[in-house]
Amino acid sequence: MTDLFSLSGKTALVTGGSRGIGLMIARGFVEAGARVYVSSRKKDACDQVASELSKLGECRSIPADLSTEDGAKGLAAELAGRESALHVLVNNAGANWGAPLAEYPDSAWDKVLATNLKSPFFLSRACLPLLEKAARSDDPARIINIGSIDGLRVPLLETYAYSSSKAALHHLTRVLARQLAPRRITVNAVAPGPFESKMMAATLDRFRDAIVASCPLGRIGEPDDMAGVAIYLASRAGSYVTGAVIPVDGGISAC
Repeated sequence: MTDLFSLSGKTALVTGGSRGIGLMIARGFVEAGARVYVSSRKKDACDQVASELSKLGECRSIPADLSTEDGAKGLAAELAGRESALHVLVNNAGANWGAPLAEYPDSAWDKVLATNLKSPFFLSRACLPLLEKAARSDDPARIINIGSIDGLRVPLLETYAYSSSKAALHHLTRVLARQLAPRRITVNAVAPGPFESKMMAATLDRFRDAIVASCPLGRIGEPDDMAGVAIYLASRAGSYVTGAVIPVDGGISAC
């Protein structure tokens, strides 16, 4: 059973890995035995996280700006210069924007869709050669996209671009899963509910009690909750799962 959920010998790239959900996943991967590259726009934050996680295992910093296709290509090229294969790609880097309907700006759509939808597509495509080198029929390479329960249900807040981009990412996950299965690459999505993160900080400050009350399990998500599902999808335990969108929300999206 330990071997079934082990990531020993695997190399993983986690975007947005310097904080929040990305950091939860990166830490879990390191503790499960993977060599992990964390990426974000801020080099100092990347370097600091890599240094901290290196006390637990292997973790390296690889800063990148994924807001453009060139940024995605550059990150894949940098990784290819360091590794011969990539077993797990976690597309976690994300952006949000909230504003009333009458005031919601065009720039919000451009920023949020570029980060939440275009970036996972372009980075996945750019990393395909490395993923194919890691892929085996009994243990495929993995792409894990981080969506949101706001892409499964209508959100309470006016985050039009965010919720739309996450719903689109869930469907992109299914499309890529079908396309890449013959190449021995699985593609799945995780749809987190409320977790402690910078993106959720303001919402939790204002609505924590209401959010907890709406959750059937009666709490906010913990780091191990997110690490656990990501390890499952990345390990041999998840080898036969592709095209799935897994809510990790304490049951909120089921209500």
